[in-house]
Amino acid sequence: MAAPAMPFRTKAAPLDDGADLAEVLVIKLGALGDVVQALGPLAAIRDHHAKARITLLTTEPYAEFLAASGLVDDVWLDGKPKAWNLLRLMHLRAGLRSRPFGRVYDLQTSDRSSSYFRLFASPKPQWSGIAKGCSHPHDNPKRDLMHTLERQGQQLLYAGIVYTPKPSLDWAEADLSRFDLPAPYVLLVPGGAPHRPEKRWPGERYGALAGFLAARGLTPVVLGTAAEAQAAAEIAEACPTARDLTGQTSLLEIAVLARGAAGAVGNDTGPMHIAAVAGCPCLTLYSRASDPKLCGQRGPRARVLRVDDLADLQATTVMGMLEEMGVNS
Repeated sequence: MAAPAMPFRTKAAPLDDGADLAEVLVIKLGALGDVVQALGPLAAIRDHHAKARITLLTTEPYAEFLAASGLVDDVWLDGKPKAWNLLRLMHLRAGLRSRPFGRVYDLQTSDRSSSYFRLFASPKPQWSGIAKGCSHPHDNPKRDLMHTLERQGQQLLYAGIVYTPKPSLDWAEADLSRFDLPAPYVLLVPGGAPHRPEKRWPGERYGALAGFLAARGLTPVVLGTAAEAQAAAEIAEACPTARDLTGQTSLLEIAVLARGAAGAVGNDTGPMHIAAVAGCPCLTLYSRASDPKLCGQRGPRARVLRVDDLADLQATTVMGMLEEMGVNS
């Protein structure tokens, strides 16, 4: 993604772009969709700091996935200590101070990650983010109204990185032979955040869609965590030929599954970001509860279907859109 030609600035662009620094830290803690959309910025940072040792601070669910990208040299785990847990905070502070980081890219830009700025000794490292007093602030007051990709591209521009590519999963590799899936297949992703049921299309509608797909010679393959067991059971009841892989796939395996899929349909949840970036023809279902203009899936063959209430969305409508996208046999 090319950076905006005339970005908002409240102060002059920094003269020091940090390209010659030896040690760089990147912070990206989650969630899955945000991690996938950070792959472009990570590639830009890797290219800009070609000679640097780049350390990534992330959380356990994403460590293996991001390490496999080859975009960073080291992966550190953040236990996200509570403010009252002084022992764990001291351990985190010691870790952050154990390397002579010349620059930190805070791609999380949360209250938590911004607070880590204060854990560094003075003089502070250069810092790209929104922490108060940092050297390279992304101080656009409209930053929260930007899509994640444009926002992070502009953040890096303010730090002297003029080009941020689109996220890519071309590097992802995994052996899928244990699944023994018949081709062609279509991925179904019925999950989502447990505390956001309004972002989920009903399981029985996924079941009806699975039946439509099977009638067209496509094998429905259900992805998700163990929490999606009920939805997977509803799909299996409606379509006995559907394959249930819930709780069985790694993030890398999801990427490779998506690369080989005839299509994917799912709620606004992390695996659909993977499917979109992998180049799969994918259709993500949105309700009024979330806005794809801010965090929607981006990819060469990604589309969005948004309605006020997903309970009103019929399987025939979704199948019709899939057919328009060429996902029909």
